[in-house]
Amino acid sequence: MEAWEGRLAKDGGTPVIEPGSLPTVSDASGRTFGEEELAELTEVIRSGRLGRNEGTKVKVFEQAFARRWGVPHATASTSGTAALHLAIGAINPDPGDEIITTPITDFGTIIPILMQNAVPVFADIDPETWCLDPASVEQRITERTRAIILVHLFGRPADPDPILDIARRYGLRVIEDCSQAFLTESKGRLVGTIGDIGCFSFQQSKHMSCGDGGMTITKDEELAWRIRLFQDKGWPREGNLRTHLFLSPNYRMTELQGAVGLAQLKKLDDVVRRREERARQLTLALSDVPELRPIRLGPGDRASYWLYPMHVDTESLGISTKVLAYALQQEGLPARAGYVEPMYKVPAIRDRHTYGRSGYPFVGVRKEEIIYPDGLCPHAEAMAERMILLAWNEGFTEEHVRAIASGLKKVVTYYRQQKHQGGAAG
Repeated sequence: MEAWEGRLAKDGGTPVIEPGSLPTVSDASGRTFGEEELAELTEVIRSGRLGRNEGTKVKVFEQAFARRWGVPHATASTSGTAALHLAIGAINPDPGDEIITTPITDFGTIIPILMQNAVPVFADIDPETWCLDPASVEQRITERTRAIILVHLFGRPADPDPILDIARRYGLRVIEDCSQAFLTESKGRLVGTIGDIGCFSFQQSKHMSCGDGGMTITKDEELAWRIRLFQDKGWPREGNLRTHLFLSPNYRMTELQGAVGLAQLKKLDDVVRRREERARQLTLALSDVPELRPIRLGPGDRASYWLYPMHVDTESLGISTKVLAYALQQEGLPARAGYVEPMYKVPAIRDRHTYGRSGYPFVGVRKEEIIYPDGLCPHAEAMAERMILLAWNEGFTEEHVRAIASGLKKVVTYYRQQKHQGGAAG
């Protein structure tokens, strides 16, 4: 008997996937850490040089990363958030200047804007790609706009060309947030190398990880100089003069992080290849499930599948994505409805919890208070109603993906039948 002919697990049926049996990024089951990382770490410990300025691992890691992306400059830092802060620090906005980005992203994309006393301006998303809508971006540009942060979400490429065209016409910088998009390609080009600056995260869940860490890359010599200084307290270390050229934090990556990152980088191509293979398998398996539509890629595009997103035809199923996600979770699938609430709705921004009780830069940088009303980005606000996300992992086997596909078909078929029979779904 086909799995989806039985009762749903939420109604007392047997789950398709045994709970806890899938690899996960939160522990060793879904990570590629091993002897290579231990060997690199052992060298660092035995050297006694754990700081980047005393050791060699971070420098070698930066060089190897730059070679893999085909750029001349790469600067390591302590997190993906720090990597983005280096980028914004290099652009050097004045207080109150504006940086346009998507509201559907990790808060780490927004923190560096606020830390430089700039104002985040949120443009809506394209409901097909879930990435920035160029038309909405252009509508948000003012005389205070300095840059656009383009986020490549879930490991799929945003189309950078319309954004770059807008940026050139208005004299703006483009920062690519590639925290979820290692080796992702747009029209044959590695994302992160297309705009002015590319930023990456090595947090635990990313394609490669050293626990936490970041990398900022660029082809621009002047930007690279400021990025490097901004990572190290504005301290030019050439010669014997100890001084600080401008205000900046200390985001130096340690040799321990660099050692793990260097070993992880050597495994990255295989990690992405395995994620792609399993994603193609699931996409093919879902070709006869019209209610679920995986992402579509254009010619020359490559997705690295940090997560596996799907558009959901909730009208055909007669249920919400929350109901669908709950039923899938009970079947043992790593599913959730939507991703994050729009960033302008999080308390730090909504309630102006920034610098003490000042509300700065939302209050005090202009004559009028900066507000983000409901309905500002309607497609972003409706995103959770149309999306199911699956956690994805290079450790998934063909058997794992067959089980995931079976669970999806089981649940979708159940609700489809309920809808056609006029029954109550829930």
